[in-house]
Order: sequence, then C-alpha cells, then structure tokens
Amino acid sequence: MSTPADEPGRLTHLDEQGAAHMVDVGAKDETDREAIATGAVLMAPATLAAMVEGRLPKGDVFATARLAGIMAAKRTADLIPLCHPLALTSVEVELEPVPDAANDARVAHVAGQPPAAVLIRAGARVHGRTGVEMEALCAVSGAALTLYDMAKAIDRGMVLSGVRLLRKSGGRSGTWQATD
Repeated sequence: MSTPADEPGRLTHLDEQGAAHMVDVGAKDETDREAIATGAVLMAPATLAAMVEGRLPKGDVFATARLAGIMAAKRTADLIPLCHPLALTSVEVELEPVPDAANDARVAHVAGQPPAAVLIRAGARVHGRTGVEMEALCAVSGAALTLYDMAKAIDRGMVLSGVRLLRKSGGRSGTWQATD
C-alpha cells in the first residue's frame, strides 16, 4: 500500500479520504536533520532601548526569550497536533537588536509598522526519522511571544513579523534553502 508521503505533491498529513493523520515514519532512515528559522518583533525605538538597557520590570528580556524559544522547540509536539515528539540534539536561539529595522533587509517590514526590531534566528537539530522545521519555527515563535509578553506594559503596538523557514537539511528530500 502506498502512503501519501510516497506520492509527489500530496500533503503528507492527509489520508486518501482527506482526513488528517499522523504520518508513519517508522520505515524512514535515521539521518542528521537540521532546520533554521527566523522572525522578528517590530517595536518602537524606546522599547528596544529599554530591552537593551535592561530597564523592563520583568528582568532580562533576552535571556528569558532565548530560554522560551528553546523550551518551545522541545514542546513542539505538544503544540502542533500531528508533529512527532523528537529527541532534539541541539536548539540554538539568537536574538539581535536592530535599531533601524526599516533599513535592514533581514527584517520583514511593512510600511507603517514600528521602526525598531529584535531579529530572532533559531536552529534545531536531531538524528532521527523526521525533520525539525516545526521545532525551529516554534523556537522563533516562542521567543517572539516572550519578547512581546515582557515588554507589552510599555508597547502594546509591537508586531510579530516574518516568521519563516530559512533552511532545512537531511532526510529523503535533502536540503532546501529560501531563495530571497
């Protein structure tokens, strides 16, 4: 019997009747797999300055967001219904203050949004039968939500922006890289 994953162009989490199901990865080879994702939290320059200078009442924003991102990656299967629990070998979360986000091509920016940002980049690795794209994306999202939570008292207008996959490698499909 063929599985949806064996048919090119078919969504792997849908069976022949279109019902959602968890993909059986038992027959897949274990390989080293890695994914890198990015995103940003856009904010007012004064908010970024308060973060960088450590003037927020909830404590070290960057350390807390980094830990939240790592924890989010580790709990991806609890958040995304059809993800397999993975024994991650590594999760890294980097946070970079960007005072002039409007002129930084790495930050997805739309006219009229706040001009400063924190750029988030997360990488996840595993030696296993399925990829870690969702773990990297959850790490970015968890870090972004934590930045918002820790600074919302002074800036409720922050915008979570541009969360996306930059690169994945490993497994049968090999390496994929964002082109823009």
